Amino acid sequence: VGFNVDEAHNIVKECIDGVLGGEDYNQNNINQWTASIVEQSLTHLVKLGKAYKYIVTCAVVQRSAYGFHTASSCFWDTTSDGTCTVRWENRTMNCIVNVFAIAIVL
Repeated sequence: VGFNVDEAHNIVKECIDGVLGGEDYNQNNINQWTASIVEQSLTHLVKLGKAYKYIVTCAVVQRSAYGFHTASSCFWDTTSDGTCTVRWENRTMNCIVNVFAIAIVL
């Protein structure tokens, strides 16, 4: 059984909505917001009780005409490991959260 991308996506999206929903971009809140998003996402992923090590990253940027681009690459077992990227935006900011799940082989 591989990494369930849909399940992870839903968890992360709920965490982002809970932290950023209804907010406008404020530089003074970014550290708190990003920390809350990654910590909540990680907590909920671990509660699933699956045999994975997780890495969660989050970037929040003020919305601008210049856009926001990211990329990642992994060297791993594609049958068991996986990744999920959640893109979220409102009228003032963009947020991208990446989850990397590495299967624990016992």
